[in-house]
Amino acid sequence: QDYLKTVIPSNLFAERGTNIVVINPGSANIRIGLAQQDTPFNIPHCISRRTTQLPKRNVQDQMLNSQVTTAQHMERERAYDIIASLLRIPFLGEEIANSSYARKMGRVDTDPPQNNMKEPVFSWADVFEKNVPPPSVTVEDAPNEGDTSESPTLKESKIKVEPNSRERKYREYICGEEALRISPTEPYCLRRPIRRGHLNVSQHYSTQQVLEDLHTIWDWILVEKLHIPHRERNMYSAILVIPETFDNREIKEMLSIVLHDLRFGSAVVHQEGLAAAFGNGLSTACIVNMGAQVTSVICVEDGVALPTTHISLRFGGEDISRCLLWTQRHHQTWPPIRTDALSKPVDLLMLNRLKESYCQIKEGEVEAVAMVHSYEDGMPPGSHKTRLTALNVPPMGLFYPMLLVPDVYPPPPRTWLKDCDDMLEDTWHMDFSGGGAYPMWESYPVYQTKPKKEDDIGLDIGLAEAITKSILATGRIDLQRKLFCSMQLIGGAASVYGLIPAVEERVLHAIPSHEAIDTVEVLQSRTNPAFVSWKGGAILGILDISREAWIHREDWIRNGIHIGSGRKYKDSYYLQAQAMCYMNL
Repeated sequence: QDYLKTVIPSNLFAERGTNIVVINPGSANIRIGLAQQDTPFNIPHCISRRTTQLPKRNVQDQMLNSQVTTAQHMERERAYDIIASLLRIPFLGEEIANSSYARKMGRVDTDPPQNNMKEPVFSWADVFEKNVPPPSVTVEDAPNEGDTSESPTLKESKIKVEPNSRERKYREYICGEEALRISPTEPYCLRRPIRRGHLNVSQHYSTQQVLEDLHTIWDWILVEKLHIPHRERNMYSAILVIPETFDNREIKEMLSIVLHDLRFGSAVVHQEGLAAAFGNGLSTACIVNMGAQVTSVICVEDGVALPTTHISLRFGGEDISRCLLWTQRHHQTWPPIRTDALSKPVDLLMLNRLKESYCQIKEGEVEAVAMVHSYEDGMPPGSHKTRLTALNVPPMGLFYPMLLVPDVYPPPPRTWLKDCDDMLEDTWHMDFSGGGAYPMWESYPVYQTKPKKEDDIGLDIGLAEAITKSILATGRIDLQRKLFCSMQLIGGAASVYGLIPAVEERVLHAIPSHEAIDTVEVLQSRTNPAFVSWKGGAILGILDISREAWIHREDWIRNGIHIGSGRKYKDSYYLQAQAMCYMNL
C-alpha cells in the first residue's frame, strides 16, 4: 500500500500493465488492448464468413429486421414535429423557403480538393488469400512462417492450394472494418455476434455459431493487433469489462471463451458502469452509457453499482445514423441511390461517419455540404455532393425515441438464452454420462441476483426520463442531489456536439416538481468518452493487488467456481456469491 502512495501512475501502468489484456465488447465495436496502452484498439465487432448458401444474404440478421409500420411512421412524424418546435425549425409539412437550392445535387467523380484530407479513399476489401505460393510450389514446400505462433482459428484461413493450381482462394473469414467493406457481389455473409446488448442468438444464428464467431474475432485481434501468439497466452491475464445488459449465462460463455478457448491464465469481470466511474476518477456518479445500439443508465455510490437504478434503452448511435438517412430522404436532399443501412454494412459505415461529422444539437436550421457515397452492386463506388439539412433532428431522437423507430432493428429473442440461474436449475436434473453430476452442484443455492432485463428496457421512455427515473430510484435525497450533479456521459454517441447542455436542460425539466432538487450537471469526461470504461477496467486490474476475485484457467475448466471458493465479484451485483458455476461437459 505504501508503494501505491509513492509510485508514479505511468510507471505503475508500465510495470503491471504489460501482461493484462482489457476486453470491452459491445454490440457494434470491441475495445481491446493491453492495460499499459493509453487508448485501446476500437474495432468493429463483426465477422464476414465465406458462404455458398443460396439465396445469399449479405447480413446474417437482415431476416430479423422489419419494415416501418403505418403507426410507427405516424409516431415518427409526430416526434419530428415536436422536436422541430423545440429547435425552432420548420415542421415536416411546411414548405422550406430555401428548398430550391437545398435540393440541388450533382455527381462528383473525384473528391474536391478541399476534402482530400477529410475523405478517406475507399476501396473494396481484398477477399483473396495473400502470399499465394507459385504454381510449381506445393503446400508442403511453402514457407512455414510463424506456424507455431498461430492459433487453430487463424490456421483455417491459411492457403489451401493444390499443386499446379493457378486459382486464387477466398479467405474463409474477414474480421473488423474490412468485413464491412466487402462487395455485395462477393460470397460472404456478415455476422454480428452481439446485437442490442445480448448475444445475437436467433433461429438464423445458433448459439454455437455466435460463440465461434466471438472466439474467432477476439483471437484474430490478439494475434494481428496485439501480437500475442497462442503459445504465450497463459502468461497473460484478461479483464472483461461487460455491459450491464448481459445475462449471467452470456457472461459465463464469454468467460469460457477467454479462459478455455483463448487460453488466458486468469480473468476477472467488471461492470461497464463501475469501470466508467473509475476511468474518470469518480466514486459516485450517474453513468449514462450511450453505445451504438443500447443506452444504459446506472448509478454508482462509493464504488458500488446500485442494481435498482439500472435502466436499459434499446437505441443508440446507429439508430441516429438510420434516422439521418430517413430525414434526408424526407427532405429530398439524399441522392437517388439505393442506400440501405440494414442490409448493406458499407452504407451504415458511411452514415455513421456522416453523423459523427455533421450531426449536432442546437437551435435553428443546421445544414452542411457533404459527400455521400454510393455502393451499387457490380459498379465502382460513386461520390455525390449534396446539401444535408435538419442535421440537429436525428440526435434529438435520444430524447424522443419514437423518431428512431428502434423496433425496425429489434434485439434478439430472449427465449434463446435463459438466465444462468435457470440453466443451472435445469442442469441438476440432467443425466450426465461418465459419473453423474459433480458434488459442487448438490449444495448449490439459487440466488435472484439481478432484476430481469426484459423489465428494464423501455421503448417510449427518452434519455432524460431514464436518467431521472434511475437517480430517483435510490430513494435518498442526499444521494439524489449528488448524483444529479455528477452525471457522466460515455460511449461513442456521447460525443455529439451540444448533447451535454441538452441533457442538463431536459433532465432538469423531467424532475417532478415535488422533488427538492433544482441543480443538475454533466461532468466533462477526462478522456475520450468511447474509451472511458476500457480505461477504468485497466485501472481496476492494475490496482487489484490481491486478485481475490480473479479466476484461474485450471479452476474454471476442471470444476468451476462455487460458493465455497470465497471468490466473489464484489463490484458486480449480478455475479454476487459467484452465482455462475461452470461444468466442462
